Parts: sequence; C-alpha cells; structure tokens
Amino acid sequence: MLTLVLAIFLLLLMISVAKLNPFLSLIITALFTGIFQKMPLPTIMAAITKGAGDTLGGIVLTLAFGVMLGSILSETGAAQRISSSLIQFFGEKRIKYAMVLTGFLVGIAMFYNAGFLILLPLLFSVVRSSGQPLVYLGIAMASALSITHGFLPPHPGPIAVINIFKANVGLTLIYGLIITIPTVILASIVFPEFIKNIKGKPMEGLFEVKTFTDAEMPSFSISVLVALVPVLLMGFATVGELYLVKDSSVLNVLKFIGDPNLSMLIAVLFAILILGILSKRDLKPLLEKSTASLTSITMILLIIGAGGAFKEILKQAGISQEIADLFKNSSLSPLLLGWCIATIVRVCIGSATIAGLTAAGIVQPLVMSTGVSPELMVLSIGAGSLMLSHLNDTGFWVFKEYFSLSIADTFKTWTVMETIVGITGLAGVLVLEQFV
Repeated sequence: MLTLVLAIFLLLLMISVAKLNPFLSLIITALFTGIFQKMPLPTIMAAITKGAGDTLGGIVLTLAFGVMLGSILSETGAAQRISSSLIQFFGEKRIKYAMVLTGFLVGIAMFYNAGFLILLPLLFSVVRSSGQPLVYLGIAMASALSITHGFLPPHPGPIAVINIFKANVGLTLIYGLIITIPTVILASIVFPEFIKNIKGKPMEGLFEVKTFTDAEMPSFSISVLVALVPVLLMGFATVGELYLVKDSSVLNVLKFIGDPNLSMLIAVLFAILILGILSKRDLKPLLEKSTASLTSITMILLIIGAGGAFKEILKQAGISQEIADLFKNSSLSPLLLGWCIATIVRVCIGSATIAGLTAAGIVQPLVMSTGVSPELMVLSIGAGSLMLSHLNDTGFWVFKEYFSLSIADTFKTWTVMETIVGITGLAGVLVLEQFV
C-alpha cells in the first residue's frame, strides 16, 4: 500500500510539477514500483513489456479504425449533415436538443477532441443565427461528447479497461447506452438551464471553417447509418449471445462481425464504399486524409501501453492482490471502490485515460474474487475518470480558451458538468447492478 501511494505521488509530481510526458511518467513510475517492491530486475522489464503488449494488442486496431472512420465522416461532410439536419428538424426553440443529439451521434464515431473541433464551427454559426448563449449550447454539445468518450466503446478509455477486465464489449456498450440516458438528461439538458447567464464568445481568429454545400453532403440517413455501423454490429452480436443457441452458425457469424476490431474495419470499408465509391468522390485524397489521421492517436496509444505496463507491475508485485484481499470482506462495493480510485487519480493527474487505466490495474483482482460484473466495473471506472476536471486537465483549458471564459466560469460550467456526468454514471451503474 505504501508503494502504491508513493508511486501515484511520483506520477503526480512528474506530470503536474515536472511537466514530463505522461508516457515517460508512467514507464518511470512502473520501474520505480518494481524496484521498490524488490522485484528481480529482469522481471521488471519483462512485466513492463508484457503489460504494454497485452494492453495494446487488444485495442490498437479498434482505435486505428475508429480514427479513420471519424476522418471519413468529417471529410465527406457526413458529420456536418448529421448536425445540420438535426438542427433543422428541432428548430430554433429546441436547438439545445439538436446540439445534444448531434454531440451524441458524432461522439459515438469520433474521439472527443476530434468531435469537439469538428462541431465547433457549426456551434458558432448556430449561436449567431439563433441568438442562443454560446456556453449554454456549448456545454450541451460537449457533455454529450464527453459521455460517449467516457462510457462507450470503441473510445480509448472504455476499450482499454474492457481489455484489462476481459469484459464483453457488446454488453458494455448496451449497459453504457442505458446509463447514458439519465446522464444526458441531467448533464446535457437540465444543467445548461442553470448557466444561461454565463457569457462566452468564440476565440478570435480561430480557424478556417470547412463547410459543404447541400449537394456535396451525403443524405442524413446514410450519414447516421455509417456512423452507427460498429455500434449496430457489436449490439447484434451481444443480443445473439443472449437469445441464440450456443455455437450455432448464425451466432458464430454475429460474434465474428461483432468483434470490435472487425466491426470497426467493416465500418471503415462501408464508409469508403458508400461515402466514397458510390458517391463518386475522388478516393485518393479521402484515403490520404484518413491514413494521415492515424498520427493523431500515436500519443494515446503510447499512454495506454504505458498504463498497461504499470498495471502489470502492480499485478506481479502483488500490490493489486493485496488491495483485493483488503477489500474482499469489506461491505464497500467494488464498483464504488473502482469509481473512487479513478476519481482520486483523475483529480491528481488530470488525464481520464490514465485515471481509468490506473484504477483498473489496482482493482483488477476484485473482479475475479468478488464476481462483480466486469462490464459494470468498466462503466464505474469510466464515470470516475471524468470526475472533477480542473486545471490539470487539457479538456478544461480547451473549453476555457475556445469559449473565452474566465477560470471561475470554466469551473462553474465545464467542471460541474463533468462532475454531474461522473456522479450520475456511478448512480446508474449501482442501480443497473440490481438487475444484472
């Protein structure tokens, strides 16, 4: 326990004080933990290599295909079609609902940062035409993006923790969608009503807005279908496991195409076919853009790999098992414990991905020893990893700068919204536990 406390403190110092890269910080922390626990030196490096390899092996294809799919949706105007159609459907009086649904649908297929930047131009134009407050609509959109990023595969945090717990991806997705409903209601629809008086404005000289004409964009139905292909395939596989005969040929096919890696690959190929070939677009620039987008996940992959290395050191050093033994007979729910650990690391470190990976590595033995649902544990940790975003989180500063807010107003909007998401997510997990 002392080693764990010192390791997390060292990680905090390196990232927050020394401003060292999170990837290096996690590797150094893993080395420190192994040495402090008197592990044989060759074993330490073997554990780091194994942890990084095992963690990345299960998710690297999913994340790569996910980035490519997001790039295709952006470059073909599909993301713009989804958002503009929803805004037109809901009308100016209910424009907030359009921004929430836009954030949710785009967020399923895109990572948070990409989705946020793609939707910003649309948000600014909606604010100008409707006269609605910028922060009011911005927090509605950002919260929906954040919820999908924290709860739903194939996003980096959930998919990495799913890999650690060996959870069922489709079941995690279904549970996540259920929990998303009350979370969106509170964080995206109710909360913005309390911050209408907080003024913001677009950052001056922001960027060139890439817009498409109506004729250049695919239809709304095609755009949504392409974005939801991986979700549908994973969902069909999970439903098949629940209702079809075990080892039947139909179930085997559904499980094959519902595998996260293959479902994302199918989605990319489907997007190229529908949005590229059948739409008679020039494939060369589209493929070049989608391939170039892979560079954006390099650091994410390195951090996830380093987090897996730290997790493996905690496991082989016996620290994770010691914590599991400590709480084995405790009345404290493992779900609540995972959420608390993720929250503490999130507050200290700032990174939701690191918070989730660290918490998962610490409580991993509890999943086996207590019989708690690994899918619910993924969601509980995901909720904790979003809690109390503040000055050490890049998301805090991105929201502040793009909307030209003061630090105090960013706390009142962004930080409170993320905390609502984290608490509501935990509440949803604890309620869902009673029925699964």
